[in-house]
Amino acid sequence: MSHIINADGKRLGRIASEAAHLLRGKASSSFTRNAIPTERVVIENASKLFITEKKQKEKPYQRYSGYPSGRKEETLQKLRARRGIGEVVRRAVYGMLAKNKLRARIIKNLTVKE
Repeated sequence: MSHIINADGKRLGRIASEAAHLLRGKASSSFTRNAIPTERVVIENASKLFITEKKQKEKPYQRYSGYPSGRKEETLQKLRARRGIGEVVRRAVYGMLAKNKLRARIIKNLTVKE
């Protein structure tokens, strides 16, 4: 089953939590926590999301290469310029999914359209 979320004028966190809820399959009557749901979510108009200036300049995104001094940090604004708004939305939804073995497979059912 496919769900479409219109992100025009909405906040990033609200969209991400709604998408995570649907991706997990909790809106379905056949929800099972150990099964991968067949739910697909499409987020449209992601470029029209409402993100405050403060959050764009101060929200940190970190990654670690595994080597000493390999921690890299960038702001939401730089991540958006480098990878696009779709990556920002994907990371927000990914962080709201349950931290288990299914998370990486569930996030593949998310599509973000600019």
